[in-house]
Amino acid sequence: MKYIFIKDNRSEFRLKKMCQVFAVSKSGYYAWRKRTKSKRKRANELLLAKIDDIFHGHHQRYGSRRVWFELRLRGIICSKNRVARLMRQADLKSRRTRKFRTTTNSKHQLPIAPNLINKNFVVKQPDRIWVSDITYLWTWEGWMYLAVIIDLYSRQVVGWAMSTRINKELVLSAIIQAVGRRKPNPGLIFHSDRGSQYASYEVRELLKKHQMIQSMSNKGDCYDNAVSESFFATLKLELVYPDFFNTRWEARSKVFEYIEIFYNRQRFHSFLNYMTPSQFEEGKPAA
Repeated sequence: MKYIFIKDNRSEFRLKKMCQVFAVSKSGYYAWRKRTKSKRKRANELLLAKIDDIFHGHHQRYGSRRVWFELRLRGIICSKNRVARLMRQADLKSRRTRKFRTTTNSKHQLPIAPNLINKNFVVKQPDRIWVSDITYLWTWEGWMYLAVIIDLYSRQVVGWAMSTRINKELVLSAIIQAVGRRKPNPGLIFHSDRGSQYASYEVRELLKKHQMIQSMSNKGDCYDNAVSESFFATLKLELVYPDFFNTRWEARSKVFEYIEIFYNRQRFHSFLNYMTPSQFEEGKPAA
């Protein structure tokens, strides 16, 4: 009993000090403890639970705008500012990007194609302009390289390939996959940087075989291939950072899931008025 008496005295002392710090009476504190939550607070807690479900359901890849848009699709009406405020208070932050090094080697004597798109990234029909680029992904087993081909019409990744080597075979594999999937009509423009992989004889011949017209960025101008650069930045902040892959197999598996399941079919794209690339293509007539 003596121990309980001391414990109670200490609790009373702490309560008295706390009330003095916050300039409130003990009766006011007890009244606050008994007070029920306001209707607004209960509504915010319910909304935050749904926000948390969307946020973690997309592996912390969505910021407040995309979370708000998915809430609307679920029939939950609220303001963007309210979603942003609740996410900020709950410390729900989408993954941030980091700088990454270039993979372009343009110091070669291979033929360079002219720039046919000149930063005009708006296309009104599918399979008219494809853009392509290569990036690197670190794993604890060593580097992996990823080449992608994106249709400017829908921003859909129509072809991709991964390898432990950054060479022409990586680009050839991505092109073969894209052609097999899309079977484009003659005259498609294939745009890339000036890297030796894209300027190689084998890549140029493969593009000619499928009656594609090759285009390349201006020297030293990364904005000429901004759509591909933007995709890689998004992939890295949503998939790679802050974690790295343990194995090359894990990298390949997770990139497959990201591109084929999430990015092409589930992720809302701001350029497409918050439709997914697949939805955008299905909602418009093909050429």
